[in-house]
Amino acid sequence: MPGLSHSTHAILRALADGQLQSGEQLARRLDITRAAVWKHVRQLTTLGLEVVSVPGRGYRLARPIELLDDMRLRALLAPACRERLCSLTVLDTVGSTNTWLMSQPGDFPAVCLAELQTSGRGRRGRQWISPFAANLYLSLGWQFDDLPPGFTALGMVASISAVRALHRLHLDGIAIKWPNDLMAADRKLGGVLVDMQGEPCGRVRTVIGIGINVCMPDAAAARINQPWTDWVKLTHDALPDRNRLAAALVEELMTALQLFAVQGFAAFAAEWRALDCTAGRVVNLEHQQQIIRGTALGVDQDGALLLHTESGTHRFVSGDISLRMRP
Repeated sequence: MPGLSHSTHAILRALADGQLQSGEQLARRLDITRAAVWKHVRQLTTLGLEVVSVPGRGYRLARPIELLDDMRLRALLAPACRERLCSLTVLDTVGSTNTWLMSQPGDFPAVCLAELQTSGRGRRGRQWISPFAANLYLSLGWQFDDLPPGFTALGMVASISAVRALHRLHLDGIAIKWPNDLMAADRKLGGVLVDMQGEPCGRVRTVIGIGINVCMPDAAAARINQPWTDWVKLTHDALPDRNRLAAALVEELMTALQLFAVQGFAAFAAEWRALDCTAGRVVNLEHQQQIIRGTALGVDQDGALLLHTESGTHRFVSGDISLRMRP
């Protein structure tokens, strides 16, 4: 895993289960001094991890974590998906998985995951809070040789794929707020960000980023300025297997994108209607620095929002919706 030194990463893996580990045993196992063990433990705290030091007994993480593992991820993928992937990279820290993957010269499809993003991005330039090994930050690179009908709905298709993946791991009751926010009881569980590059021959390289809140630490949660939730809140402290969740996301995304490339958004319209938590509700739409109030009427064949206002029904292909919290 690039980013951390071999010794720091070895200590992180040793402490990941939350059990006490003797500093003396760690030093002997890694063939380093006790002072060096302490130095590497302090490095972990710079990642935002809380390490508990118990005098005379050793160190432990305040809460257990499951680290992402590229070898295990590959093994969890269905053979057809694994064989089609050109690359799968797991980083410990990165600015943004989307930015990193878009900058790589290799072929698509490709996947990048990170334990921590220092410059995680949400839609419309917002910051995506990305603490270490707490949530899931995944990007998939995909190339379209021809633009499918309803191509502007790509992010919506990605959000449908994410709901499918969550359902596979028995997290139900997830809806989508137009265009691609994953919601549970009107609180944000995750989101999708799409970046793209066009080429002279007409091909389009896209990177689809998905962030899902799994176990948000309190310190990171204090920086979130909207109603939110995470997996452990929805399941009463039951942690998912993050590697299985990542594998399910990759499989569902690749399956959906292959269909989307051929049939466009029409193949997903019925599923979108079933998951849409916006339709039929009075909403505020932030569009081009204006707030437009109206009743959401669902989407058209291209995934554009239909909003009924005092001046009639209007079509929007971009914008941010604010929902009133349900009682």
